Amino acid sequence: MSERVMQLDGDAVASAFKAVGFKRAIAEQLEEVADLYRADQIPWVIGYSGGKDSTATLQLVWLALRALPPEERAKPVYVISTDTLVENPVVAGWVAGSLDRIGVSAREQDLPITSHRLTPRVDNSFWVNLIGRGYPAPRPPGFRWCTERLKIEPSNRFIHNVVQQNGEAIVVLGMRKAESQARARVMDRLEGKRVREKLSPNKKMPSAYVYTPIEHWTDRDVWMFLMQVANPWGFDNKALLTMYQGATADGECPLVVDDSTPSCGDSRFGCWVCTIVDKDRSMQAMISNDQEKEWMQPLLDLRNEIEARGQEGRRDDRHLRDFRRMGGNLSLDNHGRLIHGPYTQSAREHWLTRLLEVQQRIRAVGPEVVRDIELITLDELHEIRRHWVREKHEFEDRLPAIYEAVLGEPFPGEAIDAHLPVRGDELALLSDLCGEDTLHYATVRELIDVARQHHGMARRAGLPRALERALERGFYDGAEDALERAKRLKFSRDRKEPAQLTFAEPLEPDGVEDAP
Repeated sequence: MSERVMQLDGDAVASAFKAVGFKRAIAEQLEEVADLYRADQIPWVIGYSGGKDSTATLQLVWLALRALPPEERAKPVYVISTDTLVENPVVAGWVAGSLDRIGVSAREQDLPITSHRLTPRVDNSFWVNLIGRGYPAPRPPGFRWCTERLKIEPSNRFIHNVVQQNGEAIVVLGMRKAESQARARVMDRLEGKRVREKLSPNKKMPSAYVYTPIEHWTDRDVWMFLMQVANPWGFDNKALLTMYQGATADGECPLVVDDSTPSCGDSRFGCWVCTIVDKDRSMQAMISNDQEKEWMQPLLDLRNEIEARGQEGRRDDRHLRDFRRMGGNLSLDNHGRLIHGPYTQSAREHWLTRLLEVQQRIRAVGPEVVRDIELITLDELHEIRRHWVREKHEFEDRLPAIYEAVLGEPFPGEAIDAHLPVRGDELALLSDLCGEDTLHYATVRELIDVARQHHGMARRAGLPRALERALERGFYDGAEDALERAKRLKFSRDRKEPAQLTFAEPLEPDGVEDAP
């Protein structure tokens, strides 16, 4: 394949192989990797997503180590892959198979490489946050609570453990300057702070360094390398190319077409629930390009439902969210509207029902490989149940009933009726008395639970304040009453006058619309 130039935002980015040719460039890159590996005893941690860039990076390291004498390849290389538990199922299956193969082949080839699948802590998972705590779905530009919890924290936890055991670590990543101008600026800035050749500082971990062996490669360089050099752990790089083609709207890749053809690098594999992007083009393309992947349509439908776009196409989920912030405070946006907080109880119960329905649908109509698909784990369900009952005082304990109604089998969790402050029939009576006044029903329910939590304590000094906080959160007549009170309080504060309110309810400063 002839060398090409990729256009990036108007700037020409030349192939990294152009100056000396493909074979020599790869040989020099392998020598660089080997020299850096032998330079010290600091263990390596390779970030592997199963995509083209991380595959090319791991392939370079693998080939470089395999060429070394056995006595020179002693220090460990950890290949880590973070499964957010909401990954595109096709990609997740690919990565899981590849990780298994990496471990087996490394042992067979006597290489110091081990593979590790990382997952977020249960209390940090996507569904525990969205359905359990009620965090609204992430959205641009700044409401992005998911990345840190699902991807960054599990990786950093692993790297931190390596640093604790060894003093330092070298993190090997498949980042490339040609990915975007923003990425190039970040890499250039870190490059200027290098304390060792080829090793950039890790801004979050002072004892970890970052090595990016393909930083100057273009998309075409990556694909050329993957197509012309066999995968050393026995996975098929052509199958990877096919997966990228399937996730591109026109099914094309730059290997056999001219520069005007969209690059496979435009295919973005990620979480199937991602609402940061306007549309999940990769999953939509997979469904459109391959009839055998039509079983993924329910996933796309649920993702779009969570995104909550109105008739005009704008995102609007205010009707699904509490008019108070997570802690019960009120906050006004720049337009004088209440900034809504977490999802309401009914919305969270709806999301759980829909998620289990989609899981059942895929198990029924999907291919054999997804007949046992688990979109939400039992551990997550137990944690969601704990949040509902213990943290949100929703001791109707609706989760087991939802589970049984959708899946047709009892929820495999212990009964907690004996630990609830009131019986189910008493709670039903309270609901009947409150009628459609769900706000005051929830307030009384919380007051009962607060009293139960302090029952039996030797010292109950915190009970009066806990009861007062519950009343402060729920004494409003409704959202309109809360809005009027918030406006009056803000007006008084702006004029530095005392406000005449029933409660000294807290009013947070103006904030972003989507903060929980």
